[in-house]
Amino acid sequence: MGKIVGGFLVPHDPVMFIAPKAPQEDVAQRMWGAFASCAERLADLNATSVVVIGADHYMLFGTGCLPQYLIGTGDVDGPIDPLPGLRRGVIPDNQKLASFIAEHGKDNGFDWAVGRAFTVDHAVAIPNQLIIEPVRAKGQHIGTIPVYLASGVDPFIKMQRAIQVGGAIKAAVEASPDDERVVVIGSGGISHWVGVPEMGKVNEAFDREIMDYAVRGDVAGIGALSDDYILANGGNGGMEIRQWACAMGAMPGAKGEIIDYAAVPEWVTGLGFVQLHA
Repeated sequence: MGKIVGGFLVPHDPVMFIAPKAPQEDVAQRMWGAFASCAERLADLNATSVVVIGADHYMLFGTGCLPQYLIGTGDVDGPIDPLPGLRRGVIPDNQKLASFIAEHGKDNGFDWAVGRAFTVDHAVAIPNQLIIEPVRAKGQHIGTIPVYLASGVDPFIKMQRAIQVGGAIKAAVEASPDDERVVVIGSGGISHWVGVPEMGKVNEAFDREIMDYAVRGDVAGIGALSDDYILANGGNGGMEIRQWACAMGAMPGAKGEIIDYAAVPEWVTGLGFVQLHA
């Protein structure tokens, strides 16, 4: 039987790689350091697998096919959108557990779309490289299981459904016949406006509201937020709090600890880092 032993809520800001020196040096060092802190904390959890919950940035899916939620069950590589310092490569996976999550879901009302060979984008590749790879480099084998939610473009997955998907992940992990120690990472956000005139705006008040839901373990509170509210206060990029809600749904009742936060307009995003304690 497996269990979820912890979680993290982190950003996946590609501008950090494109313009690493844009913010003040102390701010940049803190944000890179927050990723390093997550890696150190992940090492302490002795995880065997990490489910990274990301978003579609309209690079993998488009108008022809836009799944509401998908899990990679085969070979994983990426990112499809390589960046300076973020090269494309093979990502160690856990096909057995990923396939079990998909099949368990189908037996319990969750018809997963699956990627039998899946190239991720930066939503998965950034936390994989900055949080998981440093632990692998120390000799600990960890499989990355990518999950995608429709939060990049309309039609968006409903907030409540995102939370339910998290619950389905939890149920499947606990039903797994193997002794898996699983960590979930909700990758995205917080406030940012992408490709619109407001790009570069950051709403710290919204960011702290979202982090407060995580700190208190208030899954119902974050799930009650309307799309209109999120778009108005967190921007179109703020729709990625669905990944946070999904990870929280996988750890009901878990309290969060803020590792760090900064509003970084130079990186067009409010960058929040939270650890969820099982």
